[in-house]
Amino acid sequence: MKTVIHRGNTRGFADHGWLQSYHTFSFAGYYNPERIHFGALRVLNDDTVKGGMGFGAHPHDNMEIVSIPLSGALEHKDNTGRHKIINQHDVQIMSAGKGIQHSEFNASKTETVKFLQIWLFPKVKDIQPRYDQKTFDPADRHNKLQLVVAPEESEETLWINQDAWFSLGQFDKGQTLTYSPKLKDNGAYLLVLSGKVKVGDEILDSRDAIAVSDYDKLDLSVQEDASFLLMDIPMVA
Repeated sequence: MKTVIHRGNTRGFADHGWLQSYHTFSFAGYYNPERIHFGALRVLNDDTVKGGMGFGAHPHDNMEIVSIPLSGALEHKDNTGRHKIINQHDVQIMSAGKGIQHSEFNASKTETVKFLQIWLFPKVKDIQPRYDQKTFDPADRHNKLQLVVAPEESEETLWINQDAWFSLGQFDKGQTLTYSPKLKDNGAYLLVLSGKVKVGDEILDSRDAIAVSDYDKLDLSVQEDASFLLMDIPMVA
């Protein structure tokens, strides 16, 4: 098993006044040759946007983009005519495919919004751009993994154009979990959102992460009540 630890305080950081953004991987003005991507995982940004502010219309292509609001709500618009609000407990996925333009703004004029934005390289390039979102009940992740993104089309999850699975967990102190990859050669990327989790011999605090490859199973034990995102990802970009 190969592991790499990404401590929360080692991430790139950009403060634009209206936006505070932590970058796990090289992005915009942050460049780290040792953090370009992890397999198909290209971007993991941890963003806070002030009320009434956001990202104006900008293009993407051939990227799977997942947005997960942690608090507050995002307002999404794109050039297909779609206009949606993404709330806490929602997950949004957008396949940029052969090209799309979209904007993301804080849906509130006064409250901040905190969200994760994650980019994965696609399995199939130049598909028709598409967008989907779904609300997930947080009770369904209490002391278990709640699958939210998967490569199979289903009413229970969001479909992604990649052999990747995203799960959210909310675990009580003392709980344990063993996780095995969905596909033999996939890796795992675990981001602790709150609390404290032990993975193997490593203790991960809030916003710490571990990248794991060449593994058969991953043993987790919860040291303090914790929430986390676990991504099961192809190691070929």
